[in-house]
Amino acid sequence: MVKFAHRLSGVIAFTVVAALSFSGCTKKVDDKDTTLTVPLVVNLKGLDPIQADDLYSNMVVRNVFEGLYEYHYLKRPFTLQPALAESMPEVTDNGLTVTIKLKKGIKFQDNACFPDGKGREVVADDFVYSFRRLADPKSISNGFWIFDGKIKGLNAWIDAVKTGKADYKTPIEGLQAPDKHTLVIKLVQPYYQLNYVLAMGFASVVPREAIEKYGAEFINNPVGTGPYMLEKASDWIRNSKITLKKNPNWRGQTYPSEGEPSDQAAGLLADAGKALPFADTLVFTEMIEDQPRWQNFMKGNLDFAVIPNDNYDSAIKDNKVLPELTAKGLSLDNSTAVEITYIGFNLKDPLLGKNKDLRRALSLAIDPESYIKTFDNGRGIPAQSPLPPGLEGYDPDFKNPWVQFNVAKAKEMLAKAGFPDGKGLPEFTLESLSSAKDRQIDQYFASLWSAIGVKIKSSSNTWPQFQEKIKRNEAQIFPFAWGADYPDPQNFLQLFYSKNFSPGPNDTRFSNPEFDKLYEKSLTLPSGTERTELYKKMRDIVVEENPWIFLRTRKEYRFFHAWVGNFKWNHIENAMFKYIKVDPKKRAELKGKL
Repeated sequence: MVKFAHRLSGVIAFTVVAALSFSGCTKKVDDKDTTLTVPLVVNLKGLDPIQADDLYSNMVVRNVFEGLYEYHYLKRPFTLQPALAESMPEVTDNGLTVTIKLKKGIKFQDNACFPDGKGREVVADDFVYSFRRLADPKSISNGFWIFDGKIKGLNAWIDAVKTGKADYKTPIEGLQAPDKHTLVIKLVQPYYQLNYVLAMGFASVVPREAIEKYGAEFINNPVGTGPYMLEKASDWIRNSKITLKKNPNWRGQTYPSEGEPSDQAAGLLADAGKALPFADTLVFTEMIEDQPRWQNFMKGNLDFAVIPNDNYDSAIKDNKVLPELTAKGLSLDNSTAVEITYIGFNLKDPLLGKNKDLRRALSLAIDPESYIKTFDNGRGIPAQSPLPPGLEGYDPDFKNPWVQFNVAKAKEMLAKAGFPDGKGLPEFTLESLSSAKDRQIDQYFASLWSAIGVKIKSSSNTWPQFQEKIKRNEAQIFPFAWGADYPDPQNFLQLFYSKNFSPGPNDTRFSNPEFDKLYEKSLTLPSGTERTELYKKMRDIVVEENPWIFLRTRKEYRFFHAWVGNFKWNHIENAMFKYIKVDPKKRAELKGKL
C-alpha cells in the first residue's frame, strides 16, 4: 500500500506533510467529549474502498467499511483474526476450495439507499457482489490485483463483461454463496496470501443498493458495516476535515485481552473486555505542513502526531522524551515501519527505461545515510532491496552495489551510459508534493544529481494529482514508498510483476520475464526455505535492473497526550482507531496547561 504503507495496499508516499490552522484554541474543553482527533498529512481523495490504495485514504475508509478478516491490534508478529467472518477459513480440495462462514446479524449502517432507511443484514451474496465490483473494469478499481488470475472464472467474466456478454447475474465458478452465511471461493491454484488480501480494504463488503443509488458519487456517500459512519455529507469539508460518528448498527467488539509480553506493563491491557469503539466521534484533520501540525498537537488540538525532524532535538535526547515534555503529559510510541521508501523511475520513459547504466548513475549519486540524518534525524535504516526488515527473505547483511554514495563511480556509470559529465542529457522532471519539506527534499536530490552533471526540475502536486500522474504513466521520476498491506514479501515483490502495471501497483512498469517466472512459481509455494530462496532471486533481479533508487525504512516516532489511552501504532491494520480512547476529564485538566 502506498504510505503507508504499508502498507499501501497497500500504497505510502513518503515525506508527505500538511497544514491547517485551528481556531478557538482557548475555548473551554468539554469534559464529556470522547472525540479522537487524527491528523491526515494529505488531502483525502474519496471514500470508496476499491479506490483506496494509499495509507491516508485507508486510515479513514477502514473505519467505515469492513471485510472478512482484520489484524489483532496488539499482537506482533501481525496476526489475523475474524472480522465479519465467523472463523478462519476452511481450506479443502488441496488448497483450491476456501469456505468462509459469516457472522449472523451483521448489518449495514442505516442509509437512504435501503427501504425505510434501515440497514439490512449482510449476506454472502454481498461479498460475491463486492468482489465482482472490484473486478469490474467499469469500476476503475485500484485493487483488482489481489484477485487477478486467482479465482476460477473471474478473469473470463471480466472479458465477457467487456464485450457485453456478461453482467452481475452471470455465474462465476469461483465465487459462490450456497446459503446466506456461507461464501465459497474456488481458486485456480493454492493462494497462500488469500487470507491476507481478504483483510485488505479492497475486499470490504459494500451493499448493491448504495452503488445503484449513488453511482459514481458512492465515493462521497460511503455505506458500510464499520464502527463509524459519515452521518451526513456536510461532515466532510474538502481539504479540511472529515467527521465520522459511531455507527449504532455496528456488530460490536471488545478490547483484546492479550498481546505482546510488554503490553501489560505499558497499560495496554487495562481495558481488556471493554466494548469498542471508545470514541463517539473521529475527526480527521487534513494538515499538509509540519510546523502547524506540530504546533496544534502541542496545543492539544490533535491527540497524536509524528514529530517533525526540525523539532526532534527539542523533544528527544538519547532516544528519550525530554523531561519538560513528559511533565506536560506527552508520551512516545516508537516503532519501525514495515516499508521501503524509494525514488521510482518510469521505465516506459524512452531514455530512463532503456538505459540501466543511467539509472545506476543516478542511484550512486544519492546518499541514503545523509538523507536519513538530514531529514529523519537518523531515524531510519538504509534500504538495500525491496524486502524490508522483519519479513521472510530479508537479509541484514545483504549489500546493494548501487546503494552507496560514490560520485566518482556515478560519473563513471554516466559516461558508460553515453553521457559523460551529463553531456547530451535532457533535463529530467521529478514529480513531488507541494509541502515545504518536500521542496527541501527536491532541492537536496537536485543538488546531488547536479554534482554529476544531471539537471532536474521539480513539479509540485497535491497528493491526488501526484498519484494520478503516476497511474497515468505521466511521471518520469518520483519519490514514493510502499508500506506493507500484509506481512509477506510477496506484497513488495508484486510491485515488479509485469501483469501489475498501473493502475495496478507496478508503478515503474518494470518488466522482466525471468522475474515473472520466479514470481509465478513463488505463488505456488507455502512459506518455507524454497520460497525464501525464490524471493532472494527476485530481489537480486530487481537490484540488478535498478528500477528504484532505494532509500530507507523509517523508524517512526509518534507523540501522544496523557489523555490518550491504548495507543500502539499498527503498521498493517488501518482500522485501529476503535481501540484508542480519550479521557475527556483528563484532557480538560491537562489541555489548559499546555
